[in-house]
Amino acid sequence: MEEAGAYGVSFAGRGFDLRKFARQPQTIVRFFSWLFAIVVFGCITTEGYVNPSDSAQALCIFNQTDSACHYAVGIGVIAFLACTGFLALDAYLPFTSNARQRRYAVMADLGFSGVWSFLWFVCFCLLASLWGQTHDVRGIPEDAARATVAFSFFSIGTWAILTYFALVRFRRGVDDIAAPTSTEPPPLASDHNAPYLPNYAPTSYTAYNPTTYFPYSSSGADVYQQTPSSQPQGDAGYQPPRLLGHRGGGGAGVLGQTFTFSSRCDANSTVYDD
Repeated sequence: MEEAGAYGVSFAGRGFDLRKFARQPQTIVRFFSWLFAIVVFGCITTEGYVNPSDSAQALCIFNQTDSACHYAVGIGVIAFLACTGFLALDAYLPFTSNARQRRYAVMADLGFSGVWSFLWFVCFCLLASLWGQTHDVRGIPEDAARATVAFSFFSIGTWAILTYFALVRFRRGVDDIAAPTSTEPPPLASDHNAPYLPNYAPTSYTAYNPTTYFPYSSSGADVYQQTPSSQPQGDAGYQPPRLLGHRGGGGAGVLGQTFTFSSRCDANSTVYDD
């Protein structure tokens, strides 16, 4: 079965392909069910009633039980009409876009096929039992009686297969309806409230140990002490260097310090004197 989608909608929007439709397993099995039904009620309506030697009234060939022939004819005629209707429905169903209509059609096919599988089983058992009890076969078309029993048995299998096909379509349609129709993007890493995806495993992290700090005390001595190297080396006799300028003049130095021009320097040189 190549149908896909909710309850077998696979050709929506396409043209009808008779060859592809005729090759579907469901269509083939339904055709055989239709043919077997014709054989059953055809054999009974044409050769299922004979006149016994001691009676002028035509009686059923299955042990002269008319109810058995009536039952087989009724089951066969209804099966023939149902197969014709379901064949037309199978051709129309994939082209409808209404999911509810497709669901009802598949449910009807499933229910009817299941019931008729059971009714054909009852028909086979009834006809086989009555034919075994028929001892006087003079004037009775035995081939027609055997064909009716045989094709009643074959109808059990074909309608059981149709029931299975309908069940598969029904389950597939329920799964397609229940499946989500839109795919949502995965949650962002910054979204802490979003649930984890089914195939996502959170990364394991090592335990965080916070740094321990000493408590701060507003009273008491300062715990910070300068190292000896950081204390300034005081020198009472230290004086900043004096800037020596050009020879022949004097003036105020940088930062308020005085400087004089020395004759030891060249005319264009400047030196510092400790």
